[in-house]
Amino acid sequence: MKKIVFILLSFSLIISCKKKETKVIENEAIPFVSATVDKILTDSISIRAISIDSGKIWYAGNNGKYGYFDLNSEKDFNGHVAKDTLKLEFRSIAKTSSHIFILNVGNPALLYRISKDGSEIKLVYQEKHEKVFYDSMQFWNDQEGIAMGDPTADCLSVIVTRDGGTTWKKLPCNTLPKVEEGEAVFAASNTNLIIKGNDTWMVSGGKKARVFYSADKGNSWKVFNTPIVQGEAMTGIFTADFYDSQNGFIAGGNYEKPNQNFGNKAFTNDGGKTWNLIAEKKGFGYASCVQYVPNSNGKQLVTVGASGLQYSSDSGENWKQFSTDKDLYTIRFMNDSTAIAAGKNKIVKVNFKTK
Repeated sequence: MKKIVFILLSFSLIISCKKKETKVIENEAIPFVSATVDKILTDSISIRAISIDSGKIWYAGNNGKYGYFDLNSEKDFNGHVAKDTLKLEFRSIAKTSSHIFILNVGNPALLYRISKDGSEIKLVYQEKHEKVFYDSMQFWNDQEGIAMGDPTADCLSVIVTRDGGTTWKKLPCNTLPKVEEGEAVFAASNTNLIIKGNDTWMVSGGKKARVFYSADKGNSWKVFNTPIVQGEAMTGIFTADFYDSQNGFIAGGNYEKPNQNFGNKAFTNDGGKTWNLIAEKKGFGYASCVQYVPNSNGKQLVTVGASGLQYSSDSGENWKQFSTDKDLYTIRFMNDSTAIAAGKNKIVKVNFKTK
């Protein structure tokens, strides 16, 4: 009898253990099958930098132009920055709860802080150097932000703020990894600088295509190699995105060979330490912007560039073209089915469809 009871108890424990080991599988996001694209703003402007702030789409572009489109009121505001006889081209934009920041490419570098209520626009940083060229800007929080660009010495140019954007300081090269000769950064879509929590990644191109990583908001850095095509002035990583602290995607290719669809996309699942090429000779060629679809478990991605608007539902292994428009340069999601894209003379709203 005791043996029977012991056997029954053991069997019960085995069943109980098996139940505890059962994994709960999260619901997979339903893949998109198509997308509709509607223009919401038309102007004579090239836009590579946008920021979604509640119902407002802030943008910065060439000829000193910046502004926003209000999705709720369907009204827009057009601003302009003039500095001597310079033709300013803004390709970086970032925001805090109270301000918008825009940063131009070229010499001199000029970074402006704009109050969201329109009461003030102030120059908060400037840098003169024949090689100065800033490409991307983001904020970790309301007080701390970072912008990065081409090297003026033997490291990437990196400036940071710790006081809400009131003042900015350039990091010395002895705190950053050295760049290789001919290594630089592309100002394609304000997406070669990515922040997730305290983690920060920067990506490069040209003679080398690498990923620079900081775990402590820019205080220390490591650099990792990638298999993305490199070695020429217009090759390398043009854009990147991370779904979380471990899973990321980089894209780009050869700007001068926009249909070349190999060596131009790669993924990581270890926070950027190692990268693997994916979708070789499949999907898009040169891309200027890649973004993960929110709430997709890192499975769904979109890109814009020379191959139009492209979509993947399997982490980048296969791609489907949703639009042939080659004049979209940058894209950001408002939610898990709606995005805003911008490019040559326009801002558009993209609605993704599951059926």
